[in-house]
Amino acid sequence: MRISVEDPLTLAIAPPKDETPEEKETREQAEIEACRISEAIDEQIRQERTALKKKKKSVKVLLLGQSESGKSATLKNFQLQHARCEWAEERASWRAVIYLNLVRNIVKVLDILSREISLAEGEKRQGPTAIEYLSDSDDETTSHEIVYRFSDKHRFMQRRLGPLRSIQSDLENKLGPESQEVRSTASMSATPFDSPGSQLLPKRPSRDFGINSTNGWKSALEKLRPSMMASARPQRRSDNDHNEITDVLVACKETMLELWQDPVVQQVLSHRKTKIEDSPGFFLNDIDRIVSYDYEPSDNDIVRARLRTVGVQEHKVVMDDGNGKEWLLYDVGGTRSSRVAWASYFDDVDAIIFLCPISCFDEQLREDRRINRLEDSYLLWKSVCSSRILAKTEIILFLNKCDLLHNKIKRGMCIKDHIPSYGSRKNDTVTVMRYFQQHFKEISKQYSPEPRQFFIHFTSVIDTKATAATLSVVEESILRTHLRNADLL
Repeated sequence: MRISVEDPLTLAIAPPKDETPEEKETREQAEIEACRISEAIDEQIRQERTALKKKKKSVKVLLLGQSESGKSATLKNFQLQHARCEWAEERASWRAVIYLNLVRNIVKVLDILSREISLAEGEKRQGPTAIEYLSDSDDETTSHEIVYRFSDKHRFMQRRLGPLRSIQSDLENKLGPESQEVRSTASMSATPFDSPGSQLLPKRPSRDFGINSTNGWKSALEKLRPSMMASARPQRRSDNDHNEITDVLVACKETMLELWQDPVVQQVLSHRKTKIEDSPGFFLNDIDRIVSYDYEPSDNDIVRARLRTVGVQEHKVVMDDGNGKEWLLYDVGGTRSSRVAWASYFDDVDAIIFLCPISCFDEQLREDRRINRLEDSYLLWKSVCSSRILAKTEIILFLNKCDLLHNKIKRGMCIKDHIPSYGSRKNDTVTVMRYFQQHFKEISKQYSPEPRQFFIHFTSVIDTKATAATLSVVEESILRTHLRNADLL
């Protein structure tokens, strides 16, 4: 476009026609100074925007550990303390999960009972022999010369509770893959995320991946919310929207109680290596309370409920006592086949909470019965500590399920029978806990690329009151690390 010499702007910025050399030099110096001031103002604006961006940056925490180590229960405790509205909205949906846990408990007892009755009937035909049964934790058979006095009552309970198997299938179909436990794996490595191939993993999906994906227990609850909201209130059989699953459970309630309290059934269970009471999602002691039309899950029920995490779940929590800071908590699947996805979340995380269930020293992985669970946790811990990407990341160790460890020792289980290196130390809970603490500390010291502080907490994360106190300390430590990394402390 051609600009006229009469253009006002052109005339305004044009130098005077009769400008002397001295005036020209003064004018140019003034223009240089004005340009310098303008650039300084622009730089100050950029710095302020960067500082504001740092202040708004979310605190990112990754929960790591093998399957059934307590990661989801820890996340639930975070939500219980800081996301009460969301917690309340999801409360009714947890009812189906708790019912699934209960039905699985009953079906497991029925399977054990059926096996023993079949063995007893075979013994009658073939003559007296030792009764053998499979333990839950491995494939070894244990022989006991025990005669169980089964009666027609036990066969009646088997028939009466038979419909619960179809209830289990119905609930699993409603909840999706999160309701299915993994019992095999193609991965032979405990730490597939630190293999050379893991460096070629695709870039992590967008931050909405966990929220909007079809993986994990959060989305499983979304599937139930419309139907379960109606069933959470007291119902009459004449209601059109009554819950058929609750109907069946209520009809079977007395028989479930009889089964669990039966002396012969308790005798059978007492001779098994693994106690059903130690398994996640155990609700057999709560039958009378939870099998009811007006049952509403308590906070403790929700934390105890078991629903497997599939993939990686992102949960947003705004800490009211942290200046409104947004926290992003990542709950990951812990099976061996799920761990390859961990590496893509290592790069910009503020802290890792690593959970090891120390009660599992005598147990095997559900997905690979050849692997001891404690040894698997040692390998995971070693790999996380030795990662150079995580060299400056704060790692907090939760030695979890101390309550179950105490129960096992109280029942007379000797640690040295399963861990030869334990030696002649005292076989009491405190000594065992200190032994595990020292072992994890030595691994951290030996394999960390740089010296790092060793943060450890002994936990039973299904204990909401004790865990709240622990998380209060952990949150303060993580927040200080986050602010220090952002140059805001």
